[in-house]
Amino acid sequence: MAIKVVELHHHAIRVGPTGAEVDAVRDFYVDVLGLAVDPGRRVRSGIPGHWLDVGDHAQIHLMGVAGCHDEVSGIDASAPHVALAVADIAQARAELQRLGVPHRVLERPQGPAAMQVFLKDPAGNLVELHQAGFCRCVPRSRRAETEGHVRSHGAVMFADMRGFTTLAERLPPAAVVPLLNEYFTVLIDATDAHGGTVYHLAGDGLMAGFGVEPADAADRDAGGFASPHAAAAASHAVQAARRMLAGFGELAGRWKSALDVETGLGVGIHAGEVIAGDVGSRLHRRYTLIGDTVNVAARLGQRARAGEALFSRSVQRAVEQAGLDCPVLPLPKLVVRGRAAPVEIWCIPAGERVDWRANEPALEPA
Repeated sequence: MAIKVVELHHHAIRVGPTGAEVDAVRDFYVDVLGLAVDPGRRVRSGIPGHWLDVGDHAQIHLMGVAGCHDEVSGIDASAPHVALAVADIAQARAELQRLGVPHRVLERPQGPAAMQVFLKDPAGNLVELHQAGFCRCVPRSRRAETEGHVRSHGAVMFADMRGFTTLAERLPPAAVVPLLNEYFTVLIDATDAHGGTVYHLAGDGLMAGFGVEPADAADRDAGGFASPHAAAAASHAVQAARRMLAGFGELAGRWKSALDVETGLGVGIHAGEVIAGDVGSRLHRRYTLIGDTVNVAARLGQRARAGEALFSRSVQRAVEQAGLDCPVLPLPKLVVRGRAAPVEIWCIPAGERVDWRANEPALEPA
């Protein structure tokens, strides 16, 4: 049975291994060809590169790597290649095995759906196959329900820095930018390590999605949460939050010693239905997530104290289901302005924290 390809996902181009060489190629595609860099996509940790949007449904991936040859398969997965999203990656791998087509499989910690399969066509061109819907394939595809948007399920995270205003006041802009890059490296690496996608960066804030996939109303349970895949996504979001908090704790300690400034990280997570799609005008559009789930996650992120993560009942259920070994405390329900019902919330508490909200009201009890 032939492998079912859903869409052309991206074309990967190898460029020089240094950040300066990568940026020079990026500038060519942006300044000369008019493409836009996708801020919500990045290469794996430690590998410089950029993702560029090409139309509504495909991308170019600039990879600043020197090559990684596999002795068994003879395939270098970092070589220039065409990436195709398939309906079932496990089935595609089985078909390649049945046909005796040499291929290389790259596993990722997020599970079997995250695997990438690399093979060569008869002319020696490298082809990547991966699961449609695991990253941004399905939301970007022509399966959109209404004008480029699709209902999805997943977990949404907001994270932002406490004390950034003081930091920016004390230091010249040229000194703040490297600190922000250190900060976002911690957050983005944690997101990437647990299968998330960064959808937005602004100031000192980040919005990420985990396991965003098309919603299936028949697959929801009585509690309103979605499929087992979406439950796993919420669990991945919590693991990413813990990694962010630990990583930024070390970074904040170095900043305290070197700059005598107090900083902290607050995180909010909610899981449920979202709308995924391109938002904006004809001249400027951005692929993002919108909806009540996003709004609640943003509010939880705002209310989180430095060093802690707040999350909703749907996420807490996923934590229980996954059996994650992490301290979780129930808190009074949160009344969200404009929302009829209060939100049940839990938190991963901070070990030590500096509270910049002494003059603000506490969490509003229901």
